[in-house]
Amino acid sequence: MRNCLTVDVEEWFHVCGISGPFAFEHWDTLPSRVVETTRDLLDLFDACGTRATFFVLGWVAARHPTLVRDIARAGHEIASHGHLHRRVYELTPESFGADLAESRAALAAAGVADVRGFRAPEWSINGRAPWALDVLARARFAFDSSMAPMRIVGDPAYPQRPHVRATAHGEVIEFPPLVDRRFGQNMPLGVGWGLRMSDPARVLAAIAERNRRGIPIALVVHPWEIDRDPPRVTLPLARQFAHYFRLGGFQTRLEQIIRGATFAPMGEVLGLSAVDA
Repeated sequence: MRNCLTVDVEEWFHVCGISGPFAFEHWDTLPSRVVETTRDLLDLFDACGTRATFFVLGWVAARHPTLVRDIARAGHEIASHGHLHRRVYELTPESFGADLAESRAALAAAGVADVRGFRAPEWSINGRAPWALDVLARARFAFDSSMAPMRIVGDPAYPQRPHVRATAHGEVIEFPPLVDRRFGQNMPLGVGWGLRMSDPARVLAAIAERNRRGIPIALVVHPWEIDRDPPRVTLPLARQFAHYFRLGGFQTRLEQIIRGATFAPMGEVLGLSAVDA
């Protein structure tokens, strides 16, 4: 069974809810690492013979269009991560629609006009933004990967497999990240600190178990997670943990996972063709 390997293409300083030196007005003054680290991921995926879905932030695409073109030329799928890395539930339907349009325009200017998928920063399509999928459907997005079946950022009651969500403007296919039960609750086995802390054998066993039940899974990585020399800054404790926990050796562990399962772009796993956009 084919699973989904996905990348949220953003800078190391794109952290939701942090102001001060990480505020939007300072982004262009901070050292950029996204081109180098994304190219490292591209090299890793090429060595492993796998293709992925890259959810590219429009702000990044506008500044590094050649990177977007190189991702597409390597055979990977390009999707949207929004434009300014804002939580969806902090927006209005109108400002969310504008952010989507700006993201698509930046990707189109980089040479990618067919953008069918979306992932919200910080899994922020949840009960606080019940209108968000309707906005996505109206904008003709075919699939979304923003609803995490976990506490705090999502809801443990959300389905843990790809499923269809009906809206007033049509259907959107939702593809959640891989979670697993730990300490009596759903934990992010397939994303962020949960993926970084987990032994590859445990991740691969969870993937195999889902696949035996006919369920494809989605893994999520960020370019900054494989940075050889990541910038070190002080963040609030929870953010500090999520951003820096067990970065060392993650690229090696990730390679073991990639080589141990079968992956393909999300649109292909969902059986979508270009005419479905």
